[in-house]
Amino acid sequence: MPEVAEAPVFPVLRGKVAIITGAAQGMGKATAAIFLKAGAQVVIADIQAEKGQTVADELATLGEITFMQCDISSSEQVQSLVSKTVAKYGKLDCAVNNAALTPDSTPLVDFDEQYWNKLMGINLSGTALCCKYEMQQMIKDGIKGSIVNITSINGFRPQPRMPAYTSAKHALIGLTKHAASEGGPHGIRINAIAPGAIFTEMSAAALVTMNTTEEEFSKRVSYLQRFAMPHEVAQGSLWLCSDASSYVTGISLPIDGGYLAM
Repeated sequence: MPEVAEAPVFPVLRGKVAIITGAAQGMGKATAAIFLKAGAQVVIADIQAEKGQTVADELATLGEITFMQCDISSSEQVQSLVSKTVAKYGKLDCAVNNAALTPDSTPLVDFDEQYWNKLMGINLSGTALCCKYEMQQMIKDGIKGSIVNITSINGFRPQPRMPAYTSAKHALIGLTKHAASEGGPHGIRINAIAPGAIFTEMSAAALVTMNTTEEEFSKRVSYLQRFAMPHEVAQGSLWLCSDASSYVTGISLPIDGGYLAM
């Protein structure tokens, strides 16, 4: 595992309310921690109720945090997530739409149609639902908010044996651009982050499956010859949700150690 110290976090989200989906582990959990350190009141959402509540309890020492169970592929549950957040904290200033299913693992000519539909229902349609109801709430309340969708380097460069995941991540870049065009007149900014190789429980397991090591694999995916840590991706979301990026909208920011330049 890379040893990368967490960068200092300043109170750039003080007084703001944020929703972070898929926060029961990995990048979502790291984002919640950094947003709390930045002064935000944070609602974390995940389909995994027990793990989500455990994370909320663990991070409560950093600030005000609430866990709400949510399946983002359900319109009713996403609407409820947003309305309950506003009922509890009075408003919604920013959101990081991070929840997603793990990639598929077959070539297109042999893809699992059932998993394709499930993945699209969460990774693409679920993120679209989050944007829909987050933007509705911000427009209703006159909040000049910020939304970050988590896409992937797969959205720029296809990876082998991931046709559904790659298609969804490409589509999220288009969704983000469209959302930015609608949000702009209301002062709402919508951007995306495209992570590269990130060290998480999921990636560690994938290395075992691929019969390779982190040291060997990282040379192929990063000029820095290492994986990123989740907190490094979270810093990107923090910047895009803060007023420091007040004239940034419609972009998809790679955080990939130079992979897309290789």
